[in-house]
Amino acid sequence: MNRFPSRFLVALLLTSVFWLGSEFSASAADFVWKAGVSRAVITPEKSVWLAGYGSKRAPDGKLHDLWMKALALESSDGERVVLITSDFQGVPKKMSNPAFARLHAKFGLERRQVMFTFSHNHCGPRLGDDLIDYYPIEADQEALVEEYTAQMIDRVVELVGESLRNLAPATLRTGNGRATFAVNRRNNREADVPMLLEQGKPLLGPVDHTVPVLTVTRPDGKLEAILFGYACHPTTLSFMTWCGDYPGFAQVELEEKHPGVTAMFVNTCGGDQNPLPRRTVELCQKYGHLLAVGVEEALTQPLQSVSGGLKSAFEYVDLPYLKVMSRDDLNSAASDANAIKARWAKRLLKKLDAGETFESAYPYPVHAWRLGSEMLVIGMGAETVVDYALKFKGEFGPGTWVCGYADDMISYIPSRRVWEEGGYEGGSNLYEYGRPALRWNGDIEDRITDSVNRLVKKVR
Repeated sequence: MNRFPSRFLVALLLTSVFWLGSEFSASAADFVWKAGVSRAVITPEKSVWLAGYGSKRAPDGKLHDLWMKALALESSDGERVVLITSDFQGVPKKMSNPAFARLHAKFGLERRQVMFTFSHNHCGPRLGDDLIDYYPIEADQEALVEEYTAQMIDRVVELVGESLRNLAPATLRTGNGRATFAVNRRNNREADVPMLLEQGKPLLGPVDHTVPVLTVTRPDGKLEAILFGYACHPTTLSFMTWCGDYPGFAQVELEEKHPGVTAMFVNTCGGDQNPLPRRTVELCQKYGHLLAVGVEEALTQPLQSVSGGLKSAFEYVDLPYLKVMSRDDLNSAASDANAIKARWAKRLLKKLDAGETFESAYPYPVHAWRLGSEMLVIGMGAETVVDYALKFKGEFGPGTWVCGYADDMISYIPSRRVWEEGGYEGGSNLYEYGRPALRWNGDIEDRITDSVNRLVKKVR
């Protein structure tokens, strides 16, 4: 059998090594993004009550851990942003504002560069003064909540710092899948949904069944992170056990299927959307699986690479109240049969007795991030209804992500349509969130829209 001369083999080997090394170096140099990923368990070690549902709920165990995760992105010109996702029910500004201040002091991150999202999971822990009037007052519990909240502020700073240290060359790709279990709860009576589904009858009301997906891949081809979203309340479960609800199960499934990957969930605009039917672990696992399938659907399609270039903008826009509560209003509400409303009124009366005055508007946080020419991320505080996602995606086109539940758990944020219809999301329920009023002013959508348009112009 003929053999290559040994000198030829050596030359060929040296040429191959040189070529491979040059190819790798060129590829790394061509990467227009750096990305850093970090994660931390946030499952309480003490008996902080579960958040939401307006009652005392002491934990009795866990189905899986709760997580907070961070994705840092850096463009070739050194511009950075950090997205934080979490399994919290709601992050109040009493927690997020100190975290933002420390991130600025330690890492030089401006307010526009950090978006702190929460899934709105109702099987997660209480934080700070979020929904403070929801819960019976117990001194020991309030101390536990304060202690845990302080720990979580530290955890946020550590998490973001780790994500920045982990910045390394990466490719970003984006696409969309689909999941259909979200139901507009304003237009479909919960008790009727199983029958309607069984009969194949169409459900009513606007929904957003898109599952937006962003992947982070390293130069060696390793999939590092999957960021995905969906517009739906994580309220499948209402028991006493720590769990991430359907987003938690979706993240667990994706991470099991893709070892070494960090899966991250953002709630897009699910303020008026529920997973229906609900209230069993089996249904929760099912919805988590359906959401993971929607992500996998996107991953099997040709994803679009995100080109270079990063801009971020942020502002607060004042959202006026329709009518600020007077002392007489609060005195009347203090004897209300609704325990939450009575606690709210008594707490606000103490503020008036201490000489405090109530603001006539609330500062509402709004973000706009542009990633390349392919992605526009709009971030909005609190419980935005689905109309906002449909509106801004229609206005700004493909590649637009509209995320609610960012930075501050303020209240429901109705569109003009929902405000005029009233009901739970648009009516006189701001007391549940501790606001010194019952309703927003009717121009709330116009004010938010003007803010979003201003910010998008800055980043485009």
